[in-house]
Amino acid sequence: MPDLSSQADAAGAAPAQVAPDAALLKSLVTHCQKYRGGIARRSIVQLGTTVALFLAAISTMFVAFHHGVYWLYALLMVPAGGLVVRLFIIQHDCGHGSFFKSKAANDWTGRFLSLFTFIPYGLWRRGHNLHHAGSGNLDRRGAGDIDTLTIAEYKALSPKQQFWYRLYRHPLVLLVIAPPIYILVLLRFPPWQSVPFLKNYNPLPAGTQGWGSVMGLNVALAAIYGGLIYWLGWKTGLLVYLPVVATAFWIGQWLFYIQHQYEDAYWRHKDGWNYNEAAIYGSSYYVLPKVLQWFTGNIGFHHIHHLCPGIPNYRLEECFRTNADLAKAPRLTLQDSLKSIHLALWDEMKMKMVSFREAV
Repeated sequence: MPDLSSQADAAGAAPAQVAPDAALLKSLVTHCQKYRGGIARRSIVQLGTTVALFLAAISTMFVAFHHGVYWLYALLMVPAGGLVVRLFIIQHDCGHGSFFKSKAANDWTGRFLSLFTFIPYGLWRRGHNLHHAGSGNLDRRGAGDIDTLTIAEYKALSPKQQFWYRLYRHPLVLLVIAPPIYILVLLRFPPWQSVPFLKNYNPLPAGTQGWGSVMGLNVALAAIYGGLIYWLGWKTGLLVYLPVVATAFWIGQWLFYIQHQYEDAYWRHKDGWNYNEAAIYGSSYYVLPKVLQWFTGNIGFHHIHHLCPGIPNYRLEECFRTNADLAKAPRLTLQDSLKSIHLALWDEMKMKMVSFREAV
């Protein structure tokens, strides 16, 4: 698979754009289309086993905490959080209409799983589909994305705006502090708020569907978890499940970050942007150990997911294994991905993500 850009010449010129192989991209799309659509038996088995494992883990944690067996409670914290991530991947597939063939089955399953993930299914689905439609497009940034500025845009900001952007992009804020705040607070009150340092930001309107999705989930969460707190006591009720959900939020935020925020990511203005190019070159192939691949529902094959969102998570690896060209997408290992933590700006001259220090 060819590179999208060449190196800058000795005179320091911008890297020349190399046209991707259009025939190759077309063949990859054709290949991926073969794996679209859910297989009812596999979907039901995956949903049933994941929900059962999650309920077994969380029930054991409640009992262990209530009886003071804190080592067992602590031992199950991360696996339980991983199971919430896996439940979210299924909810995510439902939002793409890929988990079941029936739209109603997808929607009701997605709403049911929101009781565990805390993510309003209807509102999130709309925002995430906008993310897919404009991923890597510099003129369509905003909804469903991690906010990313070019070096020129950052330098054009006022000192105050630069401070807020640097704060937002700080790894401690973006990857640790922000996820629980976003899920537990911001997603409880639609519509999503505009972010001031993106000129082209187009906030997702809540509308009737958005309000219904968020407020309906809020009522359900208050009833279910309020009942658990009343029954088990506030300490057991809050200190068991909230840390599990927070663990899932942190894992999920890291996955969403690394899937599009790496040195050789793809960003283009609309005149040079192409959906299939953005999918293959702007979505990482994140190579994970098998156990992490299972908990994250194969989302490491993110380039395939963006190329064909209609593929359910359990068919992504099969799609990958049957076409050698799919392995030539931007490849990240766990060790490689840690180098991306401080990347915060898009360098339009070098065509890569850079840190604030590199941009000076």
